[in-house]
Amino acid sequence: MIESTMIIHRDRSRREQLITALPGGYGKLIGVTRELIQQATRTVDILRSRVPAPGKRLEKIGRLESDLLHFPRDSVAVRLLASPDLVGESFWKRLPPEHQGRLAIRVARLPPLQVLMADGATALVVVGPPAERRASLIRVPEVLEALETLFESIWSSAVPPNEDVVFGDRDRAILARQILSAMRAGVTDEVAARELTVSVRTYRRYVAEIMTLLGATSRFQAGVRAAELGLLPRGDNPWQDGAGRS
Repeated sequence: MIESTMIIHRDRSRREQLITALPGGYGKLIGVTRELIQQATRTVDILRSRVPAPGKRLEKIGRLESDLLHFPRDSVAVRLLASPDLVGESFWKRLPPEHQGRLAIRVARLPPLQVLMADGATALVVVGPPAERRASLIRVPEVLEALETLFESIWSSAVPPNEDVVFGDRDRAILARQILSAMRAGVTDEVAARELTVSVRTYRRYVAEIMTLLGATSRFQAGVRAAELGLLPRGDNPWQDGAGRS
């Protein structure tokens, strides 16, 4: 009985050592992040989203984050999976030119989560808004495997941040967005075609052209890629009135 209790206690202590809570503010997190990036020898994978901070604070945070990308060794492959608002023009201006060719970046709509994995052996995980931020260093193999699976699944459907989709002139671009909105709302082809005053055959031809431009193999995938590229506005959808749903 005593021996089994000691084994349980030892296993619990070992597991606690593999998950380390990180107290301290944003500066502490930046320091730990920099250390992990510097120590990596093979790969650094970063999943980065956040609850937006106001004004100058947002710009300051963005500057600190992009500056961290100065530190990987030349032999380290770096992938950054970020929400679109983090990879703007100012980000590219701050990124070292020598890193731009070897840094793979994709954007996706992400929950407010921050993960950095170094060599698949250590992960820094940060959750919650700034006022309630919680951070931990994780070395538990099962958790690391789950985080890698999450990263890969999002990465496979994410898109490059500078990927442009050109629908043609202004009128065709407006029509394309109307069709994408109808597809997102699940409106039937017949109803959408009638509302847009085109034939069903023409509407379906437009749908096929849009899917080709987006590199999508299904309407659902087209909607996902359109959202990631910012082609569909957030908020109310004019088609979502309950009519014409398939």
